[in-house]
Formats: sequence, structure tokens, C-alpha cells
Amino acid sequence: MQSLLKILRTVLYWFSVVAMAIMLAVTFFSVISRYVFSFTFDWAEELSRFLFVWSVFLGSALIMGENGHLAVEFLPHKLKGSAAGLVLEFFIKLCSYVFILILLTQGYKMTSMMMFQTSPGMGIPMGIIYAVIPISSILMILYAIQDSLVFIRKVFGRGDKSGTEA
Repeated sequence: MQSLLKILRTVLYWFSVVAMAIMLAVTFFSVISRYVFSFTFDWAEELSRFLFVWSVFLGSALIMGENGHLAVEFLPHKLKGSAAGLVLEFFIKLCSYVFILILLTQGYKMTSMMMFQTSPGMGIPMGIIYAVIPISSILMILYAIQDSLVFIRKVFGRGDKSGTEA
């Protein structure tokens, strides 16, 4: 599972890099065409926005896989190594699962509902754009499972004592 998640991390990283590069290029050429040629492409702003949305959601999964998400560390750091610290870490992980499952179910519903509507500039179903929500949720669940396995090994004394940060 570790090697699969490492490959996944690499794919997500490069997708984000390529999507941001395309977004930057499309926006740059759109601005140039607007001010130099007084012409705008109908699809340019929409493509940039859609790439941004996909980059944000897939980037969120990538950050979760690297334990780089924002967190308030005062209390977990203060309780680190104690029984209360383990209970707090378990509660944080449980809350993460609840949030991700809500994101997955609601994202799936929204994706299904939006398949009939097409985007005005590109003419693609909006459900394709919204599909990144359940996709990123599944990726986040994979990373949460990996993090939970590290936590379980730590609790039962078969892993790194420092564990991962919440």
C-alpha cells in the first residue's frame, strides 16, 4: 500500500504542476489577446477556473498524504505521549473520517445532480467538474487509512513512537 500511495502522490503532484502551468498559460494568453487583439476566447476563463478547482481538491488530498494540512498543534503537542494525547489523536482522526465521508457522499450527490447542466463556455457537463469532490475524498480516505495504521502501530507499540502529527 505504501508504494501505491507514493506513486499516487507523484501523480497528484505532477497533475497539480501541469494544471497550474496550463492555467497560467491560458490566463496569460487570454489577457494578451484581450488587450492586444481586442478578442477573448469564451472558454479561457472557464478552463482556468475548472483547472483551479481540480488543483485545489486534488492538492488537498496531496497535502493530506504528506501530513501538511493546517492544524492547531498546541493541545496535541502539550498532551503528546500521554493517554489523553492518544485519545485526542483518535478523536481528531475520527473527525477527519466523518468530514471526508460527508464530503464524499455530498460530492457524489452534487456530481450526479449536475451532469445535466453544461458549462456555457466549454459546453462540458458540470458534473465532470464536480466529480473532483468524490475523487479527492476517496484519495483522502486512502491517506487517512495510512495515517490510522501508523497510529494503531504507535498505540500498540509496533511503530515509530513519534507517529504523525494531526
